[in-house]
Amino acid sequence: MATQTIQTDLYKLYPSPRNQHRDVFEHQVFVPYPYAIIDLEVMELAGKTTLFAACRLSDMKMGQLVSFELAADQARFERLFTPD
Repeated sequence: MATQTIQTDLYKLYPSPRNQHRDVFEHQVFVPYPYAIIDLEVMELAGKTTLFAACRLSDMKMGQLVSFELAADQARFERLFTPD
């Protein structure tokens, strides 16, 4: 079955099959490492999160987009995430 894409003003998104939610939340971080392993469960975030493979439309850069329901979770992610 083909994965449905989501297009926003900034990104073309490909949802991860591991997402529990299908929403693109307000707080977002673009990670310019398309093959980095991002394990959100280990970060013990408080709110809902979603992970997408992403193409940034402004420069067609591939990467991943993590969206967060809570700003505090975004700050925690930015502090804890280190690419492989």
